[in-house]
Amino acid sequence: MSLNPVREVRYRFRLATEHLRRAERLFKLGDWVGVVNSAQLAVENFAKALIAVFEVPTWSHDPSAQLLKLLDRFPSGLRDDIRGIARVVREMAPEHGRSTYGEPGRGLTPGDLYKEGHAREALDRAVRVWHAARRVLGALGVGV
Repeated sequence: MSLNPVREVRYRFRLATEHLRRAERLFKLGDWVGVVNSAQLAVENFAKALIAVFEVPTWSHDPSAQLLKLLDRFPSGLRDDIRGIARVVREMAPEHGRSTYGEPGRGLTPGDLYKEGHAREALDRAVRVWHAARRVLGALGVGV
């Protein structure tokens, strides 16, 4: 992992943005599973970009607890954004496994699980997290 926090923040933000742009392209193609998978990776990495301001992000697909642990280190005016991002990350984390494996115990593939509405919701959430992460990083003086 990088020892340069600003470099790590920018890398994570770029990575997350790539996943978000992929989700947008996949939505246009009607690949609902791909949209959900990419949107989940986007919100995960936007959270990790914020975490990287203060410490090395976890490898978990759900870094919400790590982000919330840092809540007091963010200026008070940004904490609602941080809480909102953490909530979305926590709620979307299970989609990583589901969009990869489906629900094997129920015999459902990812294609069985996701339809256009699921994809639209996941994409909308990822876009909202992108806006919030940009606000937070901008307020912290980290240009992305």
